Amino acid sequence: MNILLLGATGMIGQGVLGQCLLAPDVNGVTILGRSSTGVTHPKVKEILHSDFTNFSTVEQQLTGHDACFFCLGVSSSGMSEADYTHITYDYTLAFGTALSRVAPQTVFVYISGAGTDSTEKGRSMWARVKGKTENALLALPFEKAYMARPGYIQPLDGIRSKTGLYRAMYAAMGPLYPVWKRLAPGLVTNTREVGLALLQIARNGAPKRVLETSDLAALANQTTSAAQSHSQS
Repeated sequence: MNILLLGATGMIGQGVLGQCLLAPDVNGVTILGRSSTGVTHPKVKEILHSDFTNFSTVEQQLTGHDACFFCLGVSSSGMSEADYTHITYDYTLAFGTALSRVAPQTVFVYISGAGTDSTEKGRSMWARVKGKTENALLALPFEKAYMARPGYIQPLDGIRSKTGLYRAMYAAMGPLYPVWKRLAPGLVTNTREVGLALLQIARNGAPKRVLETSDLAALANQTTSAAQSHSQS
């Protein structure tokens, strides 16, 4: 498979990239971003693009991928609704529209979040904006598009959030993560599991278009089980 990845410098994107590089059936990963990740790997190719409201100059480079994982996003903390909408909705739809026009057969997976408001009418600003974004993406002419809604995500494999407050939270929660994962598996996940789930979607699709944390865990388990069966055969 050939994967197109956005948001590779973020916590989730780093986890997804790591799993892509480990997967034997991933031949290449094209990273589209505004700055270089600094990752040097035979599978990795980078496309630097500064204007995330217009992708016309790089449209043809978006073709030839089996799947696209859109992991770009920001925290709504301290942001106005207008600014948060500009990054979360405008950037995402500009890219999704361009990709669906030139490569509608690409399996498209958008990283959203647990609690997203599909009605777009709730009291939570971030949830309304995410819901508006999901709804608009699902209306694009992709043959297969999925909205992934992970809940709490624990970073693994040395991955760190770029947000200081989040780093402190993850450091505090880290020792408790195994307990929360056992007690509330439908609410918590980790960067490794999200990456494995997205790869499984790229390979075989998913049973529904909007995927909650428990759905992502089930998909990740399918990937793990398949790898174990292959190693034992």
